[in-house]
Amino acid sequence: MNKKKAKLVYKHNKFDIVEDGNFVICAVSGKEIPLSELSYWNVELQEAYYSPLEVKKRFKILSNKK
Repeated sequence: MNKKKAKLVYKHNKFDIVEDGNFVICAVSGKEIPLSELSYWNVELQEAYYSPLEVKKRFKILSNKK
């Protein structure tokens, strides 16, 4: 099966697929996240996260910028 990066629009409690694919990239770690396993994202930043650990890292970075 060929792997292709998907393009998504992240919304509250769901996401819309703009361009078909199998995965997205975590904004913090750079890890591939299969769409079937995607559970964490930020609507405002339009970013996906691999796990709660990456979410925590991102918000720590953002809070340090304020």
